[in-house]
This record gives sequence, structure tokens and C-alpha cells, in this order.
Amino acid sequence: MTVDEFLLNSDALRGVYGYVPKIEEAVRVRSFNMNWRGPTVILRVDLPEFPDTPLGEWRDAGLDTVQCHLQFVAVEDFSVRKWHPPSVCRVTVHREGVKRLYVGFDGDGLGLRFRCSDSVLVGHVSAFRSSMDGSDDGVHSFVNRIDARRHTSLPETWEKTYYGRI
Repeated sequence: MTVDEFLLNSDALRGVYGYVPKIEEAVRVRSFNMNWRGPTVILRVDLPEFPDTPLGEWRDAGLDTVQCHLQFVAVEDFSVRKWHPPSVCRVTVHREGVKRLYVGFDGDGLGLRFRCSDSVLVGHVSAFRSSMDGSDDGVHSFVNRIDARRHTSLPETWEKTYYGRI
């Protein structure tokens, strides 16, 4: 099973790629945000591939990496074994009972696991040019019009409307 099978709003990625990319393959986890309401975990990840035919403004600006947030709800049994972001990870998803998933993110610098609802949301889709050191602190071009109006780069980490919501 893959995370993309459980995306409730896959159109956010389908509009960029023309399909939904396989999220379980080599995603780079940048950050996570936990919220007791839900309880919810939101991960900020770089997707493993760039669209073959990127949006015109992305192509013109020389952007080469797509980033998004993945929101998991009704989270329980959350554990972090390692945390050295950014970390390229393989994502493991298994169904556990009715409407429940086991999700694991495992890589050299990350070991993260939890159980959650089988309803996953994607949001804050953007593209940026990856830097030599792998950082993502440059200009971001956002798909969502509200994000595009509010941000031209990643907001500060205290910005709850960006990191804490989809």
C-alpha cells in the first residue's frame, strides 16, 4: 500500500503532475508538526520526482523540486527513533483494521512511526530550486492562490496557518 492511495484531495497533485506520484519512494522529510486537536501530524516533504511537464512559471524559474504537506489525523502511538532532517525516507503503509493505517518513515536520519485514520490530506504544494547544501530556504512558487499571495518563500516556523493546517 502507498500513502497516495489514501489521499482525499489528490487533485492538488494531479493538477501539477497529471497523475499522483508515488509518495512511498524516497521522499525527503523536512519537518513535522503535531497538534493535539485531532490529534494530527503534518509532515513537510519533498516529493521524489519533478513533473515531466512542469507548470510554465516553474519551468521558467528553473525550479526542480516539489514540496507539500501531508496531514494525518486521529494519530496514536506516535514515536520518533531518529531525527536528523532533512532525511530521505522510504514510506511504509499497512492497513490496520477498519479505516486505520500504520505509517512509517525510515531513512538514515529519520525513524518515525504512528497509527492514524486512512484519510490523508495534501496541501501547501510548492516548487523550489534545491540548493547545493540541500536546503529549501529559497524562493517557493505555490500552487494554491492563497499560499501564493501570502508567501514567496517558507514562512517562519511559528506560522500556524502554514505549518499547522492544510
